[in-house]
Amino acid sequence: MMLVNGFEDSKVSAADRGLAYGDGVFRTLAFRGGVPRHWSLHYAKLATDCAAIDLPCPDESLLLDDIHRVCGAARECALKIVVTRGTGARGYRHPSQVEPTRIVSSGPLPDYPASYSREGVRARRCRIRLAEQPALAGVKHLNRLENVLARAEWDDPDIAEGLLCDAGGNVIGGTMTNVFIATRGVLATPRLDCCGVAGVTRSRVLDAARGEGIPIHVAHLPWDEVLRADEVILVNSLAGAWPVREIEERTWQVGPFARMLQTWIGRDDAPSA
Repeated sequence: MMLVNGFEDSKVSAADRGLAYGDGVFRTLAFRGGVPRHWSLHYAKLATDCAAIDLPCPDESLLLDDIHRVCGAARECALKIVVTRGTGARGYRHPSQVEPTRIVSSGPLPDYPASYSREGVRARRCRIRLAEQPALAGVKHLNRLENVLARAEWDDPDIAEGLLCDAGGNVIGGTMTNVFIATRGVLATPRLDCCGVAGVTRSRVLDAARGEGIPIHVAHLPWDEVLRADEVILVNSLAGAWPVREIEERTWQVGPFARMLQTWIGRDDAPSA
């Protein structure tokens, strides 16, 4: 089911700036046990991303009402929230009066194989490089063409994810995931101050690691450093944590940090509105 500005619909205006320019932001999250998981974190990130592009964020109560309507009697589903700058005249300049378009939709949760979490996944290095734009770094905006083109690079069903680098060859993230590596007891994740998306699950893992006293390194991660790591782990709000078992010629066994991240994510994944 899909709601557009609170009305059951699946269409937006051809003049909507989200369609014309990618002028908007979005969030994807799980609805389980009859509630949107980690809602307070997702709404805070939505509000932060809206503020980053000077876009009014919809009221939280409106979005919660939309969420419960699109999920209906379902106890589990995948949710997507899109906020655009609404319709406007031709041209890049913002409309003087902004009336955001909010789109809330639900669908089945992804049917990922259980082996992804248990035994790990194969990943690959994408050819496409991420452009740097510090003003948008970390923001989950609607301009996802780089990810679309990167995901189109392979059709091997045994490859679950592709890793994206910046122009300097530093790993930034997967096409749909954030990346962590573990090396000699230190947990590291890429800096996202020039490009990439700062996901909610990434922030949850960082908070959990700090709480457990695990050393954290947020820094540039060159490709060779990732391949030399003791473990590589991919995370997002729907997948949880996937250990990586193979990239190119490098293979790994599932290690203790992957299990630790899965425990943190699972432990914190209690129903909450």
